[in-house]
Amino acid sequence: MNEKTIKSGLYLRMLRGGESRLGANKDAINDLNVFPIPDGDTGDNMLMTLSGGIDATRSLTPEKTENQPSISLGETASKASKGMLLGARGNSGVILSRFFAGIAKGLEGLEEASTTLFADALAEGVKSAYGAVSTPVEGTMLTVLREGVEAAQAEIQKEAEAQAQTLLETLIEAMKVSLEHTPELLPVLKEAGVVDSGGAGVLCIAEGMLDALEGKDIPAKQTQNAPPKAPQVDLDGFGPDSVVTFGYCTEFLLRLQTSKVGDPDAFDPSPIKEFLESAGESVVCFKDGSIVKAHVHTPTPGQILNKVQQWGEFLTVKIENMNLQHSGVTIQNNFDTAAGGTAAEPEAKTEATKTETKPAEEVFAKKRKRYAVVAVACGEGLVQAFKDAGVDEVIEGGQTMNPSAADFVAAFERAAAETIFVFPNNSNIILAANQAASLYKGCEIVVLPSKDLGSGYVAAASIDRSCPDKQQIVDAAIETIGSVETCMVSKATRDAQMDGVVVHEGDYLGFERGRIICAEKTREDAALKVAETLGIGLHDVAIVFSGADTPEAEAQAFAAILQNKFPRTETMLTPGGQPVYDYIIILC
Repeated sequence: MNEKTIKSGLYLRMLRGGESRLGANKDAINDLNVFPIPDGDTGDNMLMTLSGGIDATRSLTPEKTENQPSISLGETASKASKGMLLGARGNSGVILSRFFAGIAKGLEGLEEASTTLFADALAEGVKSAYGAVSTPVEGTMLTVLREGVEAAQAEIQKEAEAQAQTLLETLIEAMKVSLEHTPELLPVLKEAGVVDSGGAGVLCIAEGMLDALEGKDIPAKQTQNAPPKAPQVDLDGFGPDSVVTFGYCTEFLLRLQTSKVGDPDAFDPSPIKEFLESAGESVVCFKDGSIVKAHVHTPTPGQILNKVQQWGEFLTVKIENMNLQHSGVTIQNNFDTAAGGTAAEPEAKTEATKTETKPAEEVFAKKRKRYAVVAVACGEGLVQAFKDAGVDEVIEGGQTMNPSAADFVAAFERAAAETIFVFPNNSNIILAANQAASLYKGCEIVVLPSKDLGSGYVAAASIDRSCPDKQQIVDAAIETIGSVETCMVSKATRDAQMDGVVVHEGDYLGFERGRIICAEKTREDAALKVAETLGIGLHDVAIVFSGADTPEAEAQAFAAILQNKFPRTETMLTPGGQPVYDYIIILC
């Protein structure tokens, strides 16, 4: 296609082309993992982030019809950007979302863009991507984006009316050269024998965009045509003599009406959110153009619907009896909480052992508490351990399952506090937590720099909620994070040589803070060796979380060995149930 102008419809096709190419190569990108263990998730994170942006454009109709004016390029780019910002997962996803946010900024107010203007918008995207991290590192996807865009801009400047195809071809060729050069800039890549995975991801996206520009068929996502799953509701879970104790999960899409609010685009949705907060809890309320998307737990859904109808008319309404959810029944939640159309996660399940019920008026009279704690953890035992340590909201996720910014925003709403302390517990999740904090305006969010489950667990358990000085709490948490030693054991997926350790596929690796300590034939030997190396005998307590693949009897035997060999250190074993890591050992 000899396109010299990029319009809304073409931009959408380019995004879908990037999504298709990235989806086809995500596993290969995941495998570009520095560590030889099964924790690579860059491809998945980037794909889910990009898909969040595309899903956010579902309501747009870019083509001109008799009754519908065309949607501007600037509006389309903005819509996609919002979806990516909320759907961003992992460091690569956050950087990608910021790149497209910069593009949207560069295209703001434009009906369409020449290749020169689009190249300038790409440069704005690079600037925004670099701003996503406090200390940009060269040899990463940032370098690949920057060098590719610089080359494309230079080429476009040679020809005032260059074709979009020329722009993308130049961009892609420069990105390929840059990607191959990443190991020379980042020694850890060279040692592992791989190129940067995030750089490979953005190259895939650019190649997919060119596919769309050239008119190649873009396969639809496999899930798009799948029939929706019917909600699984046990009608016997609420009988003739049952009493509503948990209220109703109420969700709706409300189209603001000009006759009721004036200009829908200028309408401030604060009165709707304030009303919902006065009438229920777990409120999520966003305005997306002329549509208000809302979620609330309330004992009186009818009153909610009657009230909000003064501002508009309903597009969809969903009401579910939460007693069914609290009796252990899974109910599908199809509600979009995010402004850009990012799908919400299902309602959190109530603890299986919880039997106490409260009157509905007591449940929904909850006021915002002073402090709350939100943490990320994965594995039934680990999640329960965080809850037992006093964490208000545990976002289930971690390595290979990075939560999105929207997941954090939803947890912030549920936590309902004046100040929320957040423990990401993974270096690849901190950026998403910070992005969610910047998007959320409901209260003060403090993201603490916990890069592993061990330091986050101990620091979260140590939060003094009676302390009136927030900074004192933050300082104490940071000090605790720095004082805790955490080591892990996982099975190697390939041969490698790193940190002076020769690794063979199938070995069990003992490592801490990104450094391989040992490679052994059994998980027990690896766990013992790494714990000894970190000086387990000098610590008062060793908390051992066994993984999903570690037999209980084997874990108990290992804990007994630790206790006998290091009697000064109290060993505490908990079945964590976490994937990826056979053992997580916390020394404190």
